[in-house]
Amino acid sequence: MTNELGEIGFGYRPRAAYASDPAKSRGRLFDEVESPTRTPFQRDRDRIIHSTAFRRLKHKTQVFVAHESDHYRTRLTHSIEVAQIARALARALRGDEDLAEAVALVHDFGHTPFGHTGEEALNEKMVKWGGFDHNAQSLRVVTRLERRYAEFDGLNLTWETLEGLVKHNGPLTDAQGKGLKGPVPQAIRDYSALHDLELDRFAGIEAQCAAIADDIAYNTHDIDDGLRSGFLTLDMLGDVSLPGSILEGVRQRYPALDDVRTGHELMRRQITIMVEDVIVSTNANLARIKPQSAEAVKGAGETMVGFSTEMAALEKQLKAFLYKHLYRHSEVMRVRVDAEQIVKDLFDVYFADPRAMPDGWREGLDRAEDRIKARGVADFLAGMTDTYALKEHRRLFDHTPDLS
Repeated sequence: MTNELGEIGFGYRPRAAYASDPAKSRGRLFDEVESPTRTPFQRDRDRIIHSTAFRRLKHKTQVFVAHESDHYRTRLTHSIEVAQIARALARALRGDEDLAEAVALVHDFGHTPFGHTGEEALNEKMVKWGGFDHNAQSLRVVTRLERRYAEFDGLNLTWETLEGLVKHNGPLTDAQGKGLKGPVPQAIRDYSALHDLELDRFAGIEAQCAAIADDIAYNTHDIDDGLRSGFLTLDMLGDVSLPGSILEGVRQRYPALDDVRTGHELMRRQITIMVEDVIVSTNANLARIKPQSAEAVKGAGETMVGFSTEMAALEKQLKAFLYKHLYRHSEVMRVRVDAEQIVKDLFDVYFADPRAMPDGWREGLDRAEDRIKARGVADFLAGMTDTYALKEHRRLFDHTPDLS
């Protein structure tokens, strides 16, 4: 199958020379006998799906608090959509689909209840002890906090999956180890000291697929949730270049189509257009750079998987629109204020008396120095779902804000 996208086909072709090869994985921090029926990356994906952290994502906010409607995206449905797009991109680009899927499924494990609002509140509370970063927290979850196995804490994922998790948005340091966007979170530095994640280099092609899939997914499904909420309308989207041009085509072809189906047609076309743009743009980058190994991708000095210049400009405009009309909508902001207070209240109670936390979390924290106690509280809080955070707040306080 050959078209303007190049020779894509329907998958199931051999991996490219620049793909991550599971047979050449750098391994796990703790040596294990590998499975005779699954590659190391397939095994990582399976461990991620069976983890407690993955199940908790079903009750964690994407944009709208999870209990507001059964149909809004949660962190779980978002992660599944990202994984689908990441896998499609990896297939088209002849990367390892299982590794791309694993990185996509694990990338939001460190998110707090109430989405970025909870993260900002927890970061404010943790500022004296290194702050809080959801990406670093994802690493803590899969290397320390998940406790399922007899011989180690965490999930003992492969080096490639952990590298992709930490660096899917690009290198964290320069060659001298200085943070490119401020200090690198201590959790990442600590793990990298044990199992060098090469923080100054780019991640592999598969993690880059997961990163751009994240953008495509939320740029599209946040529109869908915005339409469902009534905060966005099709007419508003008509004034934004990318969805507006798609909407015009849908209306011309289906002039009598109802608004709900029109919105769905807009969504599916937008995903297709963005995915195909990434494939064309990335193929051009691969043809220009000609990487002959996964190491060449990591050392290329630039991101290979990305939008064209034209699509990047359209995506930037769309993001600005969503921030103005959805993420900063007065009703969303009202809920954010209350959600932020809930997280701060819980932190203060647990920090003042760790015995307020359940067994398994509080042991030894009442006698620990503040730095260790604060991080233990942050670990507990970050793992909460929206529903559990509300339940805990009602248990500990006389009044809990209504987030509906």
